[in-house]
Amino acid sequence: MNIDRRTFAFGTVIAGLGFSAGRLAAGESESMTYEVTKTPDEWRKLLTPEQFYVLRKHGTERSHTSPLDKIYSAGVYKCAGCGQEVFSSETKFNSGTGWPSFYAPIEGNVGTSTDRSFFMVRTEVHCSRCGGHLGHVFNDGPKPTGLRYCINGVAMNFDPAEAQTEPNKEGSQS
Repeated sequence: MNIDRRTFAFGTVIAGLGFSAGRLAAGESESMTYEVTKTPDEWRKLLTPEQFYVLRKHGTERSHTSPLDKIYSAGVYKCAGCGQEVFSSETKFNSGTGWPSFYAPIEGNVGTSTDRSFFMVRTEVHCSRCGGHLGHVFNDGPKPTGLRYCINGVAMNFDPAEAQTEPNKEGSQS
């Protein structure tokens, strides 16, 4: 889950040069308010340096570095910034890209905006509760949506579904 110093430093320099400044969609601004808001210093205290770089500076972790990429257990993926559920394991698939990929988010829990960084146009995906940058969505995913939400693993935490092995009052498994 760690990114190497060179990749982190490069991303920090690029972000500092303002290359991610063009990510805004029509009608959206950096000052958009979210339910969960914190100062940069508060975010730094809450997040690891890698999480801060991705979630708050719109960075990208290195491909094939996230343990979440190969988890296919039942459960839910939550924003590492605020804990909001953003993706279900039911929509996860192996895209071969090296990042966790999903064909649909949990409805209403992610937002999108236009990202014009690095001299290209992409659709950014962010948490609708705290505005944290999660990744990007592309039109090359599987059915039923045809979408591929390519998400930074460091931007999420995985909450596995609990095994339902306790018998209920009627004696059946629940």
